[in-house]
Amino acid sequence: MQIVKSIGLLGIDGYVIDVEADLVNALPAFDIVGLPDAAVRESRERVRSALKNCGFSFPVKRIVVNLAPADTKKEGASLDLPIALAILAASGVLKQDVSQYAFAGELSLSGELRPVNGMLPTVIAAQRAGFKGIFLPAQNANEAAFVAGIDIYPVENLSQLLAHFDMPIIKKTETRTVSQLAEIFAEPDFADVAGQSDAKRAMEVAAAGAHNILLIGSPGSGKSMMAKRLPSILPEMTFDEALETTKIHSVAGLVKSECPFIFRRPFRSPHHTVSAVGLAGGGAMPKPGELSLAHNGVLFLDELPEFSKNALEVLRQPLEDGIVTISRVKSTITYPCDVMLVCAMNPCRCGYYGHPTRPCSCSPQERRGYLQRISGPLLDRMDIHIEVPPVEYEQLQTHQKAEASAKIRERVNAARKRQQERLQGTGIHSNGAMTAPLMKRFCKLTDDADMLVKNAFDRLGLSARAYGKILRVALTIADLDCSDTICSDHVAEAIQYRSLDRKFWQ
Repeated sequence: MQIVKSIGLLGIDGYVIDVEADLVNALPAFDIVGLPDAAVRESRERVRSALKNCGFSFPVKRIVVNLAPADTKKEGASLDLPIALAILAASGVLKQDVSQYAFAGELSLSGELRPVNGMLPTVIAAQRAGFKGIFLPAQNANEAAFVAGIDIYPVENLSQLLAHFDMPIIKKTETRTVSQLAEIFAEPDFADVAGQSDAKRAMEVAAAGAHNILLIGSPGSGKSMMAKRLPSILPEMTFDEALETTKIHSVAGLVKSECPFIFRRPFRSPHHTVSAVGLAGGGAMPKPGELSLAHNGVLFLDELPEFSKNALEVLRQPLEDGIVTISRVKSTITYPCDVMLVCAMNPCRCGYYGHPTRPCSCSPQERRGYLQRISGPLLDRMDIHIEVPPVEYEQLQTHQKAEASAKIRERVNAARKRQQERLQGTGIHSNGAMTAPLMKRFCKLTDDADMLVKNAFDRLGLSARAYGKILRVALTIADLDCSDTICSDHVAEAIQYRSLDRKFWQ
């Protein structure tokens, strides 16, 4: 009996599946064992029709297909191809040794191979398991081509694959690099944003230290416009970051054929009607939510008070831990969610509280009720609060181009480089993620700066978490100034970014 190898997915990590078929002279039957889900059980009919339509006789015997390890649930249609090959091997049609290769793909009734979700983590798992190559649907080849160290064979149909074992006819897919995609897709630029120098400075500080930021302002002031341009000033993703992000999108089935690799930091902006499961992930067959889809990028929540309380509260723990854990009876799946959270909101329901020219139509009770939809603990997790005033007419009419994202990114990169050198060996790469012991070790304040922090702590009634946020943001501002010491100017700017909530949530 020959075992055909395949790859299963548990979250975004793959594991090897041994597919073995046994044919017995008994009443014809076709059983699949090894905890298959509905999609895997239905492969019986797809495999049966695919073999017949490709000219192979289907064994008139009792067929038992075992998927090992038997105690792990198998999901999806990617096991169609290895199941078909295992039956062909058991019936003597496939005589070649294929133990050095992995197989994955969904079969149509005619024997064509259809693309499946999660192909990138599948190929990565096959490469790490030591397989020489992997045979997969041709439409998944572009996505898989970014994995080096394993041969990628794009297969059109089952007949072509069987013919290849007699005489090699399938050409290996050439390994691709991220640079081949980088020039194709442009991203929004901060040069398009008129005015808003204070808000853009706050966005730069947030990007430099990976700090969460809350934008408060009236409608049309440019909050969403700036948020969408934040990825353009973040440091470019490393290959490992891009690989991990693409794995998540691949599992969710969001990888596009024209851009099969996520080489730029993702920007996710869910509608305020999204559920808690939609944000954090989950479901009967757990899938990543918006938090994980924004991993290594930006999660933007526009109209923050309009989100349900359950959806907002589910953010609290993942923002601290950087992971989302989904527990089910059969398994526990963990998805990474290291994100920058950017939130935008109006100061009241009508949107014009504090507007210089338009009066607010909300009563004090209505304003209070609107703002109280944001809990204190969630507000505490926002490192920076910045008010975005209306844009003046002269700023819109000026022909002078604003500073481009490329220039801002240079300063952000320089600040991030200082942080990486400082935090080397700690497992942390930015000021926004520093722990309390690291803050005590690296946040060196001048005497004036220390006194300023003490006064702010007493006068503003800051929590211990808010105190830590001020120090982290002040350290990032010092990094942007290329200063090894946190001065009073750095602290004053950091306090300014934490005092805005006292204006609205007093």
